[in-house]
Amino acid sequence: MKVKYTKHFPIKGYAAINVFGFVFARNEYNPLSVKLTTHEAIHTLQMRELLYVFFYVLYGLEWLVRLAQYRNTKQAYRNISFEREAYDKQSDSEYLKHRKMYSFMRYIRE
Repeated sequence: MKVKYTKHFPIKGYAAINVFGFVFARNEYNPLSVKLTTHEAIHTLQMRELLYVFFYVLYGLEWLVRLAQYRNTKQAYRNISFEREAYDKQSDSEYLKHRKMYSFMRYIRE
């Protein structure tokens, strides 16, 4: 996973964003922590499982559903199944070694 550090992307309030397996991180997070690296690596695996394009389609659709459900952009973001898996497992540095395919499905709830 390649990381590019930038001054303005992603927007303030976010440390990094994963775009097709390439991570953009704000300069102030250089170097990325193990926790954040694991978080983004989980997203990369999710993307691969869904052939990248379907990841973004499902991510966007689920965000819209969560936005209607919570009526709050940050709550919607944190409750997307892809993010729930990544946040839940980001502290487990061994998770990527034993993660089963489509594990994000366990995090879909109402």
